[in-house]
Amino acid sequence: MSDKNDRQELTAEEQEKLLEKYDPDAQTRNLSGYAAKVVFFMLIAFSLFQLYTGIFGQLTAYLQRTIHLGFALTLIFLLFPARKGGNKTKIAWYDYILVGLTVVVCGYWPVYYDTLVQQIGSITSAQAVIGGLAILLVIEATRRAIGLPITIIAVVFMVYALFGPYMPGMLIHKGLSLEQFIQSMFFTTDGILGTPLQVSSTYIFLFLLFGAFLVQTGVGNYFNDLAISLAGRRTGGPAKVAIFSSALQGTISGSSVANTVTTGSYTIPLMKRLGYHRNFAGAVEAASSTGGQIMPPIMGAAAFLMIEFAGVPYWEIAKAATIPAILYFSGIWIMTHLEAKKQGLLGLPKEEIPKKMEVLKKIHLLLPIIVIVVLLFQGFSIERTALLGILSTIIVSLFRKDTRITPAKFMLALTSGARTALGVAAATACAGIIVGVVTKTGLGLKLGNSLVSMAAAITSTPTLLLLLTLFFTMIASIILGMGSPTTANYIITSTIALPAILALNDQLEVAIPVLAAHMFVFYFGIVADITPPVALAAFAATGISKGEPIRTGINASKLAIAAFIIPYMFVFQPQLLMIDTTIPEVSWILVTSIIGMISIGAGLIGFWYRKLHWIERILTVSTGLLLIYPEANTDIFGFIAFGIMLALQIFWKRGNTGKGAGKAVGEAN
Repeated sequence: MSDKNDRQELTAEEQEKLLEKYDPDAQTRNLSGYAAKVVFFMLIAFSLFQLYTGIFGQLTAYLQRTIHLGFALTLIFLLFPARKGGNKTKIAWYDYILVGLTVVVCGYWPVYYDTLVQQIGSITSAQAVIGGLAILLVIEATRRAIGLPITIIAVVFMVYALFGPYMPGMLIHKGLSLEQFIQSMFFTTDGILGTPLQVSSTYIFLFLLFGAFLVQTGVGNYFNDLAISLAGRRTGGPAKVAIFSSALQGTISGSSVANTVTTGSYTIPLMKRLGYHRNFAGAVEAASSTGGQIMPPIMGAAAFLMIEFAGVPYWEIAKAATIPAILYFSGIWIMTHLEAKKQGLLGLPKEEIPKKMEVLKKIHLLLPIIVIVVLLFQGFSIERTALLGILSTIIVSLFRKDTRITPAKFMLALTSGARTALGVAAATACAGIIVGVVTKTGLGLKLGNSLVSMAAAITSTPTLLLLLTLFFTMIASIILGMGSPTTANYIITSTIALPAILALNDQLEVAIPVLAAHMFVFYFGIVADITPPVALAAFAATGISKGEPIRTGINASKLAIAAFIIPYMFVFQPQLLMIDTTIPEVSWILVTSIIGMISIGAGLIGFWYRKLHWIERILTVSTGLLLIYPEANTDIFGFIAFGIMLALQIFWKRGNTGKGAGKAVGEAN
């Protein structure tokens, strides 16, 4: 079927409508007149404040975080209507009241800072009102900017904290009085003003600003051109373009949905026109865009939270994420290639491929990304790296007139960077409530022990106990990650699901590395974006492909199979994360794992050099698992099995040339 949607990419207006439908962060007002000017100058001021403190040094913790929060909440109430169908051209009267309350609440700390830091004991009645309002404002702002999932979780945790004595079974605790709860949530760094908001007000904002400046150089379009020039003419070219461009786009994007809509508006129509089924085309883009969140160096900004939560240096996190990310995208690449072979799909015609010299003329746009990787490797602080990344982007943009960041583009980068940060600030503030409740009540350890107890009720064998605990933690992480942005996603899963894995360390001969446990819950929280029934990225893709959401989600989950397998592997064998290993060992692991992904891909697609029988599909998937698992014996057995199956496939190919081969391909199709 060929129609307008197959031939043309989405217009900017269509992209905006699609984002508004699936991404709460995009459901903002379109203001004009005086209100638009106020919002514009506030966005500029927000970015300038963050740049100033990044260059000249952060303020004290409470001041830095409350000012950051004040900017974010004020702008959210001005830009986001109270309900989805609300007036998007005018600010409601009650939002002005909420803005006024935000100024009072977040201005309380700067005005009474000396008094508050010296205050010992309980809070006053006025402070209780201020703190209570702060909690309610954060909850409402999060509901508007992020959506209901994280908001509901936060409210449930608040109820749990206040009504502890009435909780059933192991969930019971002595409970917090309303005064104690408010004090811990807003007048300490254990709640709203905790570590998540600290990371948002420092590292994350500056890197989001770096991404905004990078976008103003036209790097997004360049990613598409580069991907087409490298992969466009290959078998199933548009699908490989989607994978390549989404991986690149993921380095500057913090949203699976935004990545899907941005790159998918171009790649999905191309895939459909080539011959890919609409459900498969949408799945390729959704899986690839979701993978952008696990792609170093930025990893959807979650890497910077992991520094604080896992207590691991940034470079160790980026290094650990490298092999899993390579395997993730290799798996999608392999399966789209085999699907194209199975369907007899070719690449794009030569006339649709950008000229290589034109693409090479803009290769300088990639330099800022290289700069931040090198600086982080050299041990520069994260703030300094982000600032130098912004500076290098501005300098690099001057190389060509069409990439130059003009004063107008400079201002646009400041405003768009601040807009992007609003959802992150709200999510991290709200997640601080969740983290605070877990800290005060010990809920994380209780939930962790409950998952371990469920596994222990089934088996007492250490290996099986670990496997079952990981499985239960995976389910919990996927459920908790549904509908949440990357940063909030990781905060929630690492707070609630992670303790289950670490609780097992006393029962295992070899302890699970902390980073491996964090990466496990991070991965499964991320793949919630393509896991039915929620699968927001897959749903967004169907807005372009016109496919079926659930089928698209199932296909995306199949394509992203590496994300469901690799986390188990690196918990059992941390060498996959380059922990306590050598370069030769890493090289061997990478080679065997990619070969393993070829075998798994063939089994899942059901085609290699020919259509595979169901028994062959089971054998190829099993062989792939043996090769991915980094252990000598499994590698040997895996290589033998892979060699036998490959030889049989090649023998079949040589023995079925001419008409016979044509007939077989027809049968496979």
